[in-house]
Amino acid sequence: MNLRFVVSLIWAALVAPAFAQDKNAPTLDELVAKNIEAKGGAEALRALQSLRSNGKMIVNEGQLQLAYLQTKKRPGEVRTELTIQGMTAVDAYDGKEGWKISPFQGRKDPEKMSADDVKPLMEDAEIDGPLVDWKAKESTLEYLGQEDVDGTSAYKIKVVRKNGDVSFVYLDPDHFLEIRILTQRIRHGAQEEVETDISDYEKIGGVFVPFSIEAGRKGDPDKQKIVIEKAEANAPVEDAIFHFPASASK
Repeated sequence: MNLRFVVSLIWAALVAPAFAQDKNAPTLDELVAKNIEAKGGAEALRALQSLRSNGKMIVNEGQLQLAYLQTKKRPGEVRTELTIQGMTAVDAYDGKEGWKISPFQGRKDPEKMSADDVKPLMEDAEIDGPLVDWKAKESTLEYLGQEDVDGTSAYKIKVVRKNGDVSFVYLDPDHFLEIRILTQRIRHGAQEEVETDISDYEKIGGVFVPFSIEAGRKGDPDKQKIVIEKAEANAPVEDAIFHFPASASK
């Protein structure tokens, strides 16, 4: 038998299963739809107008623990408070500008944030995550196939946000919920890569939200871990808590 013909047969045998597997792979639209459904469905997501989460943040390889409180409110507001030894640090974003109080650095008065420092807060403010309503957010999405995430062959979706930041979203193949988000952005002239592992989803107000969030620079073994102990959907939230304090601007 002709050697070239034999090689062709072997190649066809090897490629055919892979081709069949790719042909049966979900499309980008299907993955986004499954993600929305996994979180509770579009109707439940729309009904979730605010989310308040209480818990703790663990840092310095578990040596330091801070009380954690985060409040999110549509359409894109967030406020995070970290408290230890009577001091409370605040990061807040009202949909237009961000500000902070940094008592751990000796600054007890509110300060406005730079545009670069606001970027992570804009992402934190998303109650639904980066995939839901991506067209309305003027993001672009691309499905990149499957990739191993700590032993799980996760679906990988590239998200390019309106501001140019890039996030790689990894969905669990069984439940279609986010298990990791790797974000690349330019901050203060330098490239930054932040890896966030997400787990322990619980249903709050009809929507599944993560109760464990571990984040830090990619490759850094000492990541900060947030453990949610209680979450409340649609609690009354005053818009004023997100805005730069009027007394500080005088």
